[in-house]
Amino acid sequence: MNATDLPYGPITPEIIDLIRKAAGSDALVVDPEKLKDFGSDATDYRRIPELVVEATTDRQVQAVMRLASEHRFPVTPRGLGTGLAGGAVALRGGVILSLARMNRILSIDRENLIATVEPGVVTMDLKKAAIARGLCYPPDPASLDTCSIGGNAGTNAGGPSCIKYGTTRDYVLGLEAVLASGEKIRAGVQTRKGVVGYDLAHLLVGSEGTLGIITRLYLKLIPNPPAITTLVALFPELSGAMHAVSTVLASGYVPCAMEFLDRHCIELVGDLLPFEGVREAGAFLLVEMDGAPGVIAREIEEVGGICMECGAADALLAPDSQKRAQMWEVRKQVSLRIEHNSPLYIPEDVVVPIGRIAEFVEGLPEIERLYGMKIYSFGHAGDGNIHLNITADTRDRAQRVEEGIRAALERVLSMGGTISGEHGIGIAKMRFLPMELSPESIRIQEGIKKVFDPLMILNPGKIFPQERET
Repeated sequence: MNATDLPYGPITPEIIDLIRKAAGSDALVVDPEKLKDFGSDATDYRRIPELVVEATTDRQVQAVMRLASEHRFPVTPRGLGTGLAGGAVALRGGVILSLARMNRILSIDRENLIATVEPGVVTMDLKKAAIARGLCYPPDPASLDTCSIGGNAGTNAGGPSCIKYGTTRDYVLGLEAVLASGEKIRAGVQTRKGVVGYDLAHLLVGSEGTLGIITRLYLKLIPNPPAITTLVALFPELSGAMHAVSTVLASGYVPCAMEFLDRHCIELVGDLLPFEGVREAGAFLLVEMDGAPGVIAREIEEVGGICMECGAADALLAPDSQKRAQMWEVRKQVSLRIEHNSPLYIPEDVVVPIGRIAEFVEGLPEIERLYGMKIYSFGHAGDGNIHLNITADTRDRAQRVEEGIRAALERVLSMGGTISGEHGIGIAKMRFLPMELSPESIRIQEGIKKVFDPLMILNPGKIFPQERET
């Protein structure tokens, strides 16, 4: 019989006492009302854990995992609960191991351009601490003021700056992690190069807490760009905006952000945009350049010229930091307004080749018509990462919407894209995994999971459909 065929052990009073002795009474959450706070993330998935351990040291994490291995109860690692794939939900019950209180910035080494942090550090807090030292930590997921570095690493989060600076994985030099057995490993390096053995650090990044629990990260920093400038271009049609994106990139410019909103999004948040002609626009494109002030001032003007040549109705500079902040706040408000106005709301994040964004989005009205749903599309035009916010006017349409989502994902894959750019798989996209990965690829990845976690106690029921069903 395989380990996955065995039932999980319950969290008995005796096991709670063992955990209390090992981790300390202050670390345990047993109050049923307080346990509810750990029952969900930013999705609709919900399962109240039997126990929560709020760790403050890696020794506590090790102690919990040793007991979990001995008594075979499931453990779900959790950061700040902002995930959009259900990855921090205790699907099989058991223990939630919260890392939110492991939130220290241990050092910022200006000489070597390295930050050493615990996983519960809020992303924005690290960015601010780096800026205070004249440095920059580029990854900027949309929830950067509420999400944690450990959670970012778990899903390899990206953000608008990905076009120029890459994703979280590109800044993880090394890490420390506790395995399902309770053993702690150090993976990766604290240098800019290193090829000793397999790259376990980058295997753990993006593994959604299914292979190990990250307890420390060594992150690459870069010098803080001295200036940044923003341009907004309004286009009659999305195809013109996407042609401008391709033309800008092909012309040798490297913006630090290229974000777009489609017509549906503009209709929803157009009242927040202080530009004439916004309501009539078919697409909104936001472009940012960072670097030396004189250089980027010239470049952003040239980018504006390209936008006009590609059919923009207008191209406007955000003249100051306040106006720039307003533009980004509008961008953030899109998801909130969509969710608030929609009885049925499902966020998806797909990636298609940059040159096919317009083609993909222009095919969405047909999917809307066929499946009776409305799709708001926006996202990172510079790297092809499109956030599809799929809605319906009643939850009774959930099954038909599900068919529409599958149709949209099939279209993504037919274009050479991928079904998730930065949210991860978790529970939310587990059923779609076989659409993109071959049976052999899934078999190999499940084998890797079993090497790290032979008892399947670490964040079980995530990513792999077969593992969920056993």
